[in-house]
Amino acid sequence: MPLQFTDEEFQSAWKELDEPQLEGGWELFVETTEVKIYRLYDKETGLYEYKVYGVLTTCTPELCADVYMDLNYRKDWDGYVKELYEKDFDGQSAIYWEVKYPFPLSNRDYVYVRERRDLDVNGRKIWVILARSSPEMPCAEKGGVLRVTDYNQSVALESDGAGGTKLFMNYFDNPGGNIPTWLVNWAAKKGVPGFITDMKKACRDYNSYCQKK
Repeated sequence: MPLQFTDEEFQSAWKELDEPQLEGGWELFVETTEVKIYRLYDKETGLYEYKVYGVLTTCTPELCADVYMDLNYRKDWDGYVKELYEKDFDGQSAIYWEVKYPFPLSNRDYVYVRERRDLDVNGRKIWVILARSSPEMPCAEKGGVLRVTDYNQSVALESDGAGGTKLFMNYFDNPGGNIPTWLVNWAAKKGVPGFITDMKKACRDYNSYCQKK
């Protein structure tokens, strides 16, 4: 199977933990006690690309990585998931993900590939997960559901030295359709801090979930 992601892409993600790359128009968008979210305007789509920097004080990076990768558990804690599973498409593994949108908007779905690497960088343990849409996968579209073909996400995780996790996340998601760009951008402002909060709770509850399986 061909490599989906390069060593350079993984390196680019974890290096943001040390030196945030915010030149070229990035602006501070949201700041909470735990994270800072920056955004970069994309002229072609009218949407924004986002970078998130922060610390999750209540969970270790390995636990965060395990929770992030566990698709079945995601269905348990993420109320926006309609369907989520990994499947073999003509010999290549990819993930199918349908996301619930509020009425009257159509749900969105994604077909994407991802890879996790647990890296040793000069003695530092860093977890990196990369994902991007893979529209060439032979996965039939559903009636009434819009396929997202422009999705990228990278996550880098490292211990903060105090039992928590230093976090970097970069993502772009073009939901398509006729949603006003102001609404997409407003949803991002609410959704990213909300996702971080949900992720923290999911990490806290993961052990009991695994014991029930």
